[in-house]
Amino acid sequence: MKGYLYDTNILIWFLSGDSRLSKPIKKTIEDPLTKKYVSIASAWEIAIKISLGKFFIDGGAGAFWRIITEGGFEGLPVTIEAVKIVQKLPFHHKDPFDRILIATAMTRGLDFVTADKTLKKYFLIGENHDQ
Repeated sequence: MKGYLYDTNILIWFLSGDSRLSKPIKKTIEDPLTKKYVSIASAWEIAIKISLGKFFIDGGAGAFWRIITEGGFEGLPVTIEAVKIVQKLPFHHKDPFDRILIATAMTRGLDFVTADKTLKKYFLIGENHDQ
């Protein structure tokens, strides 16, 4: 079974019940048989968003990580293999968090689920894919 690595924005939308989250992606996240992954880079990104006042979750980044991992997501570290891929990626996108998430998906053979249309240039799954 193929696994999915979710972009930070997808995780935020899921947790907050945001209507921007498509029904097919929500269904995939809620399916207990889906192999769901979250990168520690997403927790790092959440911590920065919290410190900038762009996101709030009671308990901060630690609570985000606990909620996600207790909700059936397997946590993934940032590896040197992913870092090596980052240095070779074309600059379709300059966000360092997105770049490490893409590289993580590539090194682990996971589909990357995102709403960011720019990231589709890396030939990964986007918001409008069919599940």
